[in-house]
Amino acid sequence: MIERTISATTHGRYITNERDATSPILMGFHGYAESAEMEFKRLQSIEGSEDWFIVAVQGLHRFYNRRTDTVVASWMTRQDREFAIADNTAYASSVLKAVTGDTAASPKLVLSGFSQGVAMAYRSAVLEGRSVRGVIALAGDIPPELDVAALRRIPAVLLGRGDQDEWYTAEKLEADTRRLNTAGVSVKVVTFSGGHEWTDTFRNAASEFLQFCL
Repeated sequence: MIERTISATTHGRYITNERDATSPILMGFHGYAESAEMEFKRLQSIEGSEDWFIVAVQGLHRFYNRRTDTVVASWMTRQDREFAIADNTAYASSVLKAVTGDTAASPKLVLSGFSQGVAMAYRSAVLEGRSVRGVIALAGDIPPELDVAALRRIPAVLLGRGDQDEWYTAEKLEADTRRLNTAGVSVKVVTFSGGHEWTDTFRNAASEFLQFCL
């Protein structure tokens, strides 16, 4: 049995609030078994986000939630990981180009991720040649392949963790904070009572962070 890979074309989807292309952009990436709709509602719930061009991107790998029969998605698995990373970052870049159009301006950009989507937010932030102001990262860790030089391209990061989160542990939060500090990134850490979830406490912190990034 010989395994091979081949490039293929597929279509992704994203949801926006269709603001002016020169508005600051808040681009979000959902967690495992979630959808663009779920991420859009998350970002829309942040106070002050009505002034931002919200873009919620859905993972390319769709499947059915067996319990609810709704369509959800994921970003990648361990299989063909390097190819998936390249596909996903190119996809995110294409979405950004689509929403900004031919505008000569470079809108302010904040990237947000929840759980599995956190890695996408980091990867997109360090690869984009745009005016990235910061990353909102809740319940997910920094991708292992991003070195100090790459992380230096991110000016500021809001890190969040629920104190009962068994996946994104206190040790992972500490390691991420250390990596960002080493890279000279401005880091704000928010911990709250809860698990692997988006809470009002973190939502309020995200609102302050957006104001900081303007």
